[in-house]
Amino acid sequence: MFGSVLRRLFGSSNDRFVKTLRSTVAAINALEPEVQALSDEQLRARTPWFRERLEKGETLDDLLVEAFATVREASRRVLGMRHFDTQLMGGLVLHQGKIAEMKTGEGKTLVGTLPVYLNALTGDGVHVVTVNDYLAKRDAEWMSRLYRFLGLSTGIITNELLDDERRAAYACDITYGTNNELGFDYLRDNMKFRLEDMVQREFAYAIVDEVDSILVDEARTPLIISGPSESATDLYVAVNALIPHLKPEHFEKDEKARSVTFTEEGTEYIEALMRNAEILQEGNLYDIGNVSLVHHAQQALRAHVLFTRDVDYIVKDNKVVIIDEFTGRMMEGRRYSEGLHQALEAKEQVTIQSENQTLASITFQNFFRLYPKLAGMTGTAMTEASEFGEIYGLEVVEMPTNRPFARDDQDDEVYRTAVEKYNAIAELVADCASRNQPCLVGTTSIEKSEYLAELLRKKKGIKAQVLNARYHEQEAFIVAQAGVPGAITIATNMAGRGTDIQLGGNLEMRLWHEHGITPGEVPEDDPRVVAIKADIATKKEQALAAGGLFVIGTERHESRRIDNQLRGRSGRQGDPGASRFFLSLEDDLMRIFGSERIDGMLQKFGLKEGEAIVHPWINKALAKAQQKVEARNFDIRKNLLKFDDVMNDQRKVVYEQRRELMQADDLSEDTKGMREETIDDIVARCIPAKALPNHWNVTGLHEECLRIFNLNLPVAEWAEEEGIADEEIRQRIGDAVEAKMNDKITRYSPEVWQSIEKSILLQLLDQIWKEHLLQLDHLRQGISLRAYAQRDPLNEYKSEAFALFEQMLAHLRERVTQVLAMVEIQVTPSEDQLFPHEQGENHPQAVESAAAAPAPAAGSSVWGNVSRNEPCPCGSGKKFKHCHGALK
Repeated sequence: MFGSVLRRLFGSSNDRFVKTLRSTVAAINALEPEVQALSDEQLRARTPWFRERLEKGETLDDLLVEAFATVREASRRVLGMRHFDTQLMGGLVLHQGKIAEMKTGEGKTLVGTLPVYLNALTGDGVHVVTVNDYLAKRDAEWMSRLYRFLGLSTGIITNELLDDERRAAYACDITYGTNNELGFDYLRDNMKFRLEDMVQREFAYAIVDEVDSILVDEARTPLIISGPSESATDLYVAVNALIPHLKPEHFEKDEKARSVTFTEEGTEYIEALMRNAEILQEGNLYDIGNVSLVHHAQQALRAHVLFTRDVDYIVKDNKVVIIDEFTGRMMEGRRYSEGLHQALEAKEQVTIQSENQTLASITFQNFFRLYPKLAGMTGTAMTEASEFGEIYGLEVVEMPTNRPFARDDQDDEVYRTAVEKYNAIAELVADCASRNQPCLVGTTSIEKSEYLAELLRKKKGIKAQVLNARYHEQEAFIVAQAGVPGAITIATNMAGRGTDIQLGGNLEMRLWHEHGITPGEVPEDDPRVVAIKADIATKKEQALAAGGLFVIGTERHESRRIDNQLRGRSGRQGDPGASRFFLSLEDDLMRIFGSERIDGMLQKFGLKEGEAIVHPWINKALAKAQQKVEARNFDIRKNLLKFDDVMNDQRKVVYEQRRELMQADDLSEDTKGMREETIDDIVARCIPAKALPNHWNVTGLHEECLRIFNLNLPVAEWAEEEGIADEEIRQRIGDAVEAKMNDKITRYSPEVWQSIEKSILLQLLDQIWKEHLLQLDHLRQGISLRAYAQRDPLNEYKSEAFALFEQMLAHLRERVTQVLAMVEIQVTPSEDQLFPHEQGENHPQAVESAAAAPAPAAGSSVWGNVSRNEPCPCGSGKKFKHCHGALK
């Protein structure tokens, strides 16, 4: 209470911070007359002038006021839009590496141009991150006119681009792309074999649009590049057929934790079913040899009990496509891991794709923490401020609106049953339609969207526009026209839609749909533009007179932020509007969090059918329930991140080492060091410290020399020599190995051998890293059981993951040494190489050893990706395309 009094007297910390921005805004405004007086050429010339000043030692903060004034004037001339003072404040917050929370309709896309231009002056590149390809293309095409006018280049990263196109886009001053594309490019770059094949530059600064959607909602699922594993898919079908035989007493479902487990009775029952179906051949279900059957049974149970078609996923084109619960969008290309997606495919009887093995992965948390400077903007971030601060070190600043806020947020209405709730919603929608008031209804699933649309059609004769994952393609147009008088739009979650709902309609969308043009392509006095503008103005007056956009929520989401996103679609730029949420005790949130107690209370109060309870206390109680769920979800994400941080530390080491290997011309010292350590290891294993000669494992040492170095050394004879010590034996093995390697270098030439060493080292590093990731996955899945032994699973995971990493490095040293010792090269002469002697004395002619299976095959793969116009690595003096790269 004392705190609220202080806030009223002195303002909140957020208010005080915003107040400090006003002096900078005043300085920018003071420059406006001077900048307006410049010609287009003079305004454009300020970009090289700013860059020159940076080179002379000035900082971005020194240039900020002049740069922001320049962008504002350029935007006025090129886009016909002048930044409001509140937008300048938003730009300042983004430049400082914070999150700007700006309400819908406040012009976040335009705000981004200010810090983007300023930070692009360094030439290090600025990334603008969006949630989907449509927004990346739209924003890039829209704002590139402004950047081009000021002499900056703009690139767009979309799914269909080739590597050369991606490299060119990343080389631009400003690059637009989705979080998925940027993340996957990072992983793919770290799987390349040459630096010149990588597409991304060093990261510098990123602005994340819809930052809450990307850094919180999307961050629950890591980015994974995977390859097919060898597991069969028939088992998924066989186990799936057993699940419908289960009864409720056979499993326990925890909706709060979204988990399901077999009961003791259920375990015995599924085991019996598996025996009858001859899936379980011997032993019981939990024998070590049947672990995979337990895994399949558990995933099939999850698929049937926890996942619902048209809510969690849809079936499209013989595929199971995940639906993002926060945005209602299809997540094409994303798949559930650990066999769950295959279990869903078996359940829906579509083609089962083979399980994949992880080749590279990273969480969005760890990906975006790679940026030295990160900022974000969204309409709803304050509810997740603690997560942004703790995970990303990002402070959230709530920005004031340009015009006074006028939306009427009404109290929730709570009904006993879902049927009563939907009937009440239908009544309100019909009332809005009768008054020509545009209405947006938010639902939580495709199924509920279509149910409500059908209810309105049958009961009220109202045809509504349905926006969900099924109609993804028309999304932007449907949203843009949702502010037309009398428009009834039913939408799944509205997070990150990116298209503004303007009362009366959207000029840009109408011009494109009706005439195939954009506003910038034709003059303002074009008859088509004039006619549509006049029609929109008339319709806007009608919508305003009806009360503006009415937003109806059909239930509360677990996260307050999602509810706020829906509400935020109304009341843009000071427009009037209203919002109301309808709830029933059968809703998920109410049912899971104590609806039985509330139901009894409502019946005691004599609540009749069709009546609702409406009170601010209900709103407060729901907000508290949502806060508890948000806190629990944050703890889950935080815990997952702690585990991923362990892998991330290892990932950084491997990727950094990989880059150093690609940069190096000569890796002979590295491979020699690996040989020496490998010799030390095998000698230490076979000749223990201070052991007498009769306790030496001479046979084992001989076999190891044969296995790793392909050398048949007289180890037994050496061991019989009087007074010989382990160090001398180690020295003799080392001398023999070095002699063999020097002979290879002489035969193949140092240049060719350097290429072979680099190629083999990179290939084996990738292969062994992939195997290590699989081991970490398996370790992670079972580590939580350590808690039963009173041991902290995280600490156990850290220590075992470190031990596995040490083993991985030792394995890498041994494998590289083994392959280099055994590899022999076979080359196929091209047609114009008629005689072997023309290829040079040292040209390799030997046949590749069968023992060198992981080594590259003959020809170009030996030398990695050689450009066709480079000299051939074989030393013939010809271009690669005319020698070993000749097309056969």
